[in-house]
Amino acid sequence: MKTKHIQYETKGTCSKLIDVTADENNIIQQVFFLGGCNGNLQGISQLVRGQHIDDVIHKIDGVRCGSKNTSCPDQLCRALELLKNAPLED
Repeated sequence: MKTKHIQYETKGTCSKLIDVTADENNIIQQVFFLGGCNGNLQGISQLVRGQHIDDVIHKIDGVRCGSKNTSCPDQLCRALELLKNAPLED
């Protein structure tokens, strides 16, 4: 199976980096967050695994954290948008 992978530096959140991998059909294989609210981000990672990138973006794009203009789920959407266009690896 071919996969695509990126590491995305977040902006405006407590997490600093999102490492995400998807297969050639844009199905999310794994997500890791560096920093942030560990329990919540582990939960998000588990919930999105096996989901299509577009479905995840549709559900959590624009979620805000308190008074911030973004959130870790919203930043995951930014990463997933980039991942959709990333080259496939063997």
